[in-house]
Amino acid sequence: MRIKISSDSTCDLSSELIQKYDIGIIPLSVILGDKVYSDGIDITPQQIFDYVAATKTLPKTAACPEETYAEKFKSYLDDYDAVIHFNISSKASVTHRNAAEAAKRFGGKVHVVDSLALSTGQGLLVLKACDLAAEGKTPEEIVEITESLRPKVNTSFVPDSLEYLHKGGRCSLAALMGAKVLKLHPMIEMKDGQLYASRKYMGNLTRCLKNYVNDLAKEYPDYDQTRCFITHSCCEKEVVDMVRGMVENTFRFNEILETVAGGVVTGHCGKNTLGVLFISE
Repeated sequence: MRIKISSDSTCDLSSELIQKYDIGIIPLSVILGDKVYSDGIDITPQQIFDYVAATKTLPKTAACPEETYAEKFKSYLDDYDAVIHFNISSKASVTHRNAAEAAKRFGGKVHVVDSLALSTGQGLLVLKACDLAAEGKTPEEIVEITESLRPKVNTSFVPDSLEYLHKGGRCSLAALMGAKVLKLHPMIEMKDGQLYASRKYMGNLTRCLKNYVNDLAKEYPDYDQTRCFITHSCCEKEVVDMVRGMVENTFRFNEILETVAGGVVTGHCGKNTLGVLFISE
């Protein structure tokens, strides 16, 4: 059986990985003023940073409509026997609802999975589905296994600034000012499909990221060694290289993949946000 694995653009997978695993990507929209862009296609993080700096407002995002999902699923089924599609957490967007409604038109050939994650937390499940399809698992088996892994996906990151989170209503002005004065960097985690701040680190970003990686190693001594992601919103190369070196020395992943966050995720977290994402045991 030929199975097509697809995902919304919010999985933040690189073009190389998308091509390697033949993953279908359905982009969400990023809206800057009166201009609408397709996430991962015709908008760059720098455009978002420039827009926010000039307007003092965040870009808007729009979910993919049901009809667009239906069109994409139909096109996939021209060449494949089944489709398994992954969405950003249903608690963060209506994309899952739209995709699930579209899937009802195809008589059980299209399966839609709520990742309960975002960015490469979602991407980890997408690649796991690709691995399982290559092993010959049925669509039903792939859905069952990936859904069982959702609580084990570590989706976390550390932002350099709370500015974007404040503009998006996820951080109070008092918290923003306190973070600036005290040089606080929260660890933002996703649990049960929702984001919350779990820890607070003090100091410059490099120091905070070192503590973050060390804390991940303590919290997750057992993990799926297949792969992990270092995903960031345009961090300096030396910062990313430092984190990569720590991950290589602290963990035993077979593959460490670096990706830059797409427009939807970047538009909510801001520049110099970084996360190390993997599946725990």
